[in-house]
Amino acid sequence: MPKDSDQPSNGEDKQTDSKDTGGSADKTEDPEALVQKRMRRNTPSPHRITPQSSPPVCVSVEELMETAKGVTNMALAHEIVLNGNFQVKPPEPAEGSLEKRVKDIMHKAFWDSLEAQMNQDPPLYDHAIKLVGEIKETLLSFLVPTQGRLRGQIEEALDLSLIQQQAENGALDIGRVAQFIIGMMGAFCAPCRDEDVKKLHDITDAVPLLKAIFSVLDKMKIDMANFAVRSIRPQLLQHSVEYERKKFQEFLDKQPNALDFTRKWLEDSAHILRNRQEQSDVAGAAAGPSSLQPLTVHNHAYLCLLKWDHSAVPFPETLLMDQVRFQEMQVELEQLTTVASVLLIVYNSAGEAISGLPGLMDHLKSTVRVLLAERHTPSFNAEEAFATIGERMCAELEECLSKHAFSPFSCDRQSALKGQIAAVKCPDNPILKLIDSRIQTYLLAFLEFSPHKSPVALPGGLAPISKELEDIAIRLGRLVNFNKLVYSPFYQDLLQDILTDEENATVET
Repeated sequence: MPKDSDQPSNGEDKQTDSKDTGGSADKTEDPEALVQKRMRRNTPSPHRITPQSSPPVCVSVEELMETAKGVTNMALAHEIVLNGNFQVKPPEPAEGSLEKRVKDIMHKAFWDSLEAQMNQDPPLYDHAIKLVGEIKETLLSFLVPTQGRLRGQIEEALDLSLIQQQAENGALDIGRVAQFIIGMMGAFCAPCRDEDVKKLHDITDAVPLLKAIFSVLDKMKIDMANFAVRSIRPQLLQHSVEYERKKFQEFLDKQPNALDFTRKWLEDSAHILRNRQEQSDVAGAAAGPSSLQPLTVHNHAYLCLLKWDHSAVPFPETLLMDQVRFQEMQVELEQLTTVASVLLIVYNSAGEAISGLPGLMDHLKSTVRVLLAERHTPSFNAEEAFATIGERMCAELEECLSKHAFSPFSCDRQSALKGQIAAVKCPDNPILKLIDSRIQTYLLAFLEFSPHKSPVALPGGLAPISKELEDIAIRLGRLVNFNKLVYSPFYQDLLQDILTDEENATVET
């Protein structure tokens, strides 16, 4: 017969869990709150002008709730798969908020009441025994079905009926019960909680001890949840594509207009490419109009998401769960574009004197990035920031040229450099637009890359940001490839309809 295991259910976690649950600061926003927030912002409503779609379908409140639950589960699974640093974190009201004050008052009142009962003569243990029952259920929840022996030990030591009898007869040793609980906690906890459990032995008063036990147990629950997340991630990776596609289809069945913004996104991409094609034909760059390819339209559409107006234009439904990731990449790319533009101006102004000097490029890049770090905050002053960048670049160049015995950087050249750098703050700056165009070309080539093609070449002027740009390209590629796998049936139908309409419109004109 198989023997019961006496090891805690997360015993293996003793070796693997300390890094992930102890000091990681990479935590995510509550997925359910996040997806509900995005749904409210992007789901069509009667008060918003939306593209033409199927007639509305009446559904019950129960069906809507079930659909929302399915979308929430899909968002959670999606986050676990794509975010390697995903962690569950306890809900904590904001400091100073009404919720926080009410919570603190209620907790204080509860523990004060318990202490008053325990200080009676004889002590009143009714509420304390109920708390022991909650602790017992928590400890049992840490076990797996094969740990029958440990389950038996907990059931025997924390037999609530026996504890109640001991309390009624004045024979209850609450300290002994607490020591057993602490011992079980020490066996179950992750290594990062060993110190917390050890401190429990130093608490002698019953009420503060129970309060501290619950605090540590709450942390252990989060540790266990994060251990479960890491355990199921490989299985989710195998089945996430089919799961997300199925859940979205269920959502689409109840909300027939759930692809309206996705269609508009793809249509806009096709229109942009068609207009570019027509302009090339007029300029004589092509012999005649050629048909747009679905893959080209689709990849270009993903690049459009990196220049999205998130405050005014609804995000495509099929990418709603990745909107924050696209926003983050958009902010990073805007900064990298500016940094590369400034450095291109600096090196063109200084000439060959500073080209190839070790460490100079990285130092200048770091300086510019620091000065642009708060660019997307309300307090950022673009004019002051770019003026400061110009001053710093001139100072750095003057020091570098002097150090290497080159001719000094004249006042006229300094004034010209400051003016060119100050002009970069304008979106229509030619150098900024050139760098942006080259970045778009690089990212598009990365999306179109296949093992049968040669590696993606880095366009000129992007060498200073090559590492950061490659990192973004890799992240973008992963998002795009996963998104295509999940929603490919929907995209194929939409692109076929859109390109057919485009061809018909071209023929008519």
